[in-house]
Amino acid sequence: MRPMPAPRPMTPHDLTRIRFVSDPQISPDGATVAFVVTTLSEEKDEYLSAIWLVDTAGGEPRRFTTGPRRDTTPRWSPDGSWLAFVSEREAKKKGQLYVMPARGGEPIRLTDLHNGVSAPRWSPDGTRLAFIARVGGWQEPEAEEEKGKSRPPRIITTLKYKFNGEGFIYDRRAHVFVVGATGGAARQLTEGDWDQSDPVWSPDGRSIAFASARHDERDHDDAGDIWLVSADGGTPRRLTSTSGPAVHPSFSPAGDAVGYLGRAIVNGFSKNFRLFTVPVAGGPPKCLTEDLDRSCAPLGIHPLWGPGDTLTISAEDQGSLGLYRVGRDGGPVTRILAGERIVTGYSASADGATLAFAASDPLSPAEIFVCAADGRGERRLTDLNREWKQEVALSRPERFRFERAGFTVDGFVMKPFGWETGRRYPLLVNVHGGPHAQYGLSFFDEFQVQAGAGYAVLFTNPRGSQGYGEAFTSAVVGDWGGGDAADVLAGLDAALARCDWLDPERLGLLGGSYGGFMTSWIVGHSKRFRAACSERAVNVQTSMFGTSDIGFLFNTVELGGVRPWDDMAKYLERSPLTYARDITTPLLIVHSEDDLRCPMEQAEQLYVALKTLRRDVTFVRFPGENHELSRSGKPRHRLERFRILLEWFAKYLPAA
Repeated sequence: MRPMPAPRPMTPHDLTRIRFVSDPQISPDGATVAFVVTTLSEEKDEYLSAIWLVDTAGGEPRRFTTGPRRDTTPRWSPDGSWLAFVSEREAKKKGQLYVMPARGGEPIRLTDLHNGVSAPRWSPDGTRLAFIARVGGWQEPEAEEEKGKSRPPRIITTLKYKFNGEGFIYDRRAHVFVVGATGGAARQLTEGDWDQSDPVWSPDGRSIAFASARHDERDHDDAGDIWLVSADGGTPRRLTSTSGPAVHPSFSPAGDAVGYLGRAIVNGFSKNFRLFTVPVAGGPPKCLTEDLDRSCAPLGIHPLWGPGDTLTISAEDQGSLGLYRVGRDGGPVTRILAGERIVTGYSASADGATLAFAASDPLSPAEIFVCAADGRGERRLTDLNREWKQEVALSRPERFRFERAGFTVDGFVMKPFGWETGRRYPLLVNVHGGPHAQYGLSFFDEFQVQAGAGYAVLFTNPRGSQGYGEAFTSAVVGDWGGGDAADVLAGLDAALARCDWLDPERLGLLGGSYGGFMTSWIVGHSKRFRAACSERAVNVQTSMFGTSDIGFLFNTVELGGVRPWDDMAKYLERSPLTYARDITTPLLIVHSEDDLRCPMEQAEQLYVALKTLRRDVTFVRFPGENHELSRSGKPRHRLERFRILLEWFAKYLPAA
C-alpha cells in the first residue's frame, strides 16, 4: 500500500476546494435534512450553490438541485412532499422562487419579479408561500430607442437611502408577498414607504407576522416592531411597542403568542438581544432571557418552539456559539449544544423533537449534525470535506487568558505550518471587526492560510467583543483606540511571554473594518510592528458620519452619543488620520470601491496623507466589490487579495 503523502500547508487556492455547508433544514417528519453546498469557481469567477439532502438515519449525502448558478434557501412543505428554494437559474435575473418534488423532478418557477425574492415560508396547509421582495426602483426601458439613455436623477428625502451590498434602496422597499404553491400571480400584502422582513405564518394560516419599522422616527433610530397582517391583505396590526429593534417572529404552536428577538436601547447604546414573547391578542412583551448575559441573535434565525412550549435560540459565548433552550414562562436558560465550535445554522422537525444543525470547528469547515431537542444523541451526518482535510495540515488555536483593567480577555495562538522546537517564527496579529463581534472557535480560512504561509497567528477578543456580557461589550463605546487597543497590545505581550518560539522582532498587524481602524490607530501610536495591513477601515470619523450607510447612527453611538457638531474634537481625537504624521510602519491599505459601510474615501484620505508624508504605503482598490470582499467577494478577487497580503508581509517579515 502506498503511504499517504505528508499533509501540506493550506494555500489561498484551497478556497476553491472547500465545500461550504450552510442552512440545514430538517423535514417535517425529521427523516431528511436539506442543506446548501457552496463552492468557489475561479474559472467562472462566481459562487456555485446547490441544495443537497442527507437522511438523519445515516447514509451518503446526495445532490438535489442542479441549477447553473446558485440554488439556496431550501424550505420543506408542511407534508414534506415539496421543497421550495430560491434559484438564479436565468441569466440576468435575480433569484426567483421555485418548488420541486422532494422525490426529485423538474423545478417549477413561481415568481418573476425584477428585484428577486427572499425568505420563503410555506403556509400551514401547503397551498401558498409567503416571501419578501423589493418593490420599485429604476428598470432598464424595454424600448430599444430608450436603452442606454441617461437615467433620471435620484430624489432623496431619507437618511437610510443606501445599504452596503445593495446600493440605493430609498425607492425599493421590501414587502411581504404571497403566491400559490402551484403558480399564479404573486400578491403583495404590505405597502408603504417602509421595509418588511421575516414573514411567518400563524398556525391557522390566517395571519402573517413580520418585522418592520413604521414609526415616525424610523429614519433616525434603529428601532422596529413585530406586526400582524391578514394572509388576504389589509391593515397590519402592531404587536410590540417601539423601544428598540424587534426581529425574527415565531408563532407558538397554539398561535396565541409570538416569540421574537429584541433589544433595548439605553443612552443610545443597544443592549443584548434577548428572547421575548408577546400575546397575539395584545399585551406587554415578556423577556425570557433576562438572566442570560449573552446576545441571542448572532445567526438571524427565529426562535424555534419545541416540546413543552420551550424555545430554542443561539448565543455567542467566549469564542463559541451554541444553542440554548428556555421555557415559555421563563426560568433557567439551559445550553443544549456546547463545545469549542460555532453553530452556523439550525432548524427543527415539525414536532420540535429533532434538531438539525451545521457546525464548524477550527479544524473543519461546517458539516451537518442532528440531535434531540435537548441536545442528546448528537450525530454527524456529513463529512463533505474529508478528503481535503486529509490533504492539508491545519493549525489548532491554543486559548490563553489575561487580565486587563478588571476584565478577563481571551487570546488564541496558532502555530505555523511545519512548526519545530527551537525555531522562532514571525507573528501576525489579527483584530476582528465590529467592534461588537467575536473571534471564535470556527474554521477560518484567513488564519489557516496565514499559518500555512509560515506565520504564527494571534487573535484576541478585546473589550467591545460579543460573548462576554453587556459590560464587556459596551466598554469600548466612547473609547475607540483606548482600552481596546491596550487590550490588543496586552494580548501580544501575553502571547510573547507564553510562547518563546515567537519572534518579537518580526511582528505584523492586520484587520478589517473596525479591525482596520485598530490597525491604522495602533501603527499611529506604536512602532512595534514591521508591517501592517489596514483593510476597509474607519480612518476618519467625521466624514464617515455622513458618507457611510450607517454612519449617522453607528458613529454617533460608538463615540459615546455625540455628533460631529456637538464635539468635533472627539471625532478628530478618535480618527487614525489625525495621527498620520506618526505612522512610520509600512502600511498596506486595502479597500473596495463599492463599499458603502466604510466608504472608499476612508482609505483615500489616509493613503494621500501618508504618501504626502513620503511614507512606505501601498493602496489596493478592488473594483466592483463592497464591504464584504473577504467573505463574499468575487472568487478571483478573494484569491488575489490573499496573494497581495501574503506578498506584503513576506517582504517585511519573511517566514523563512
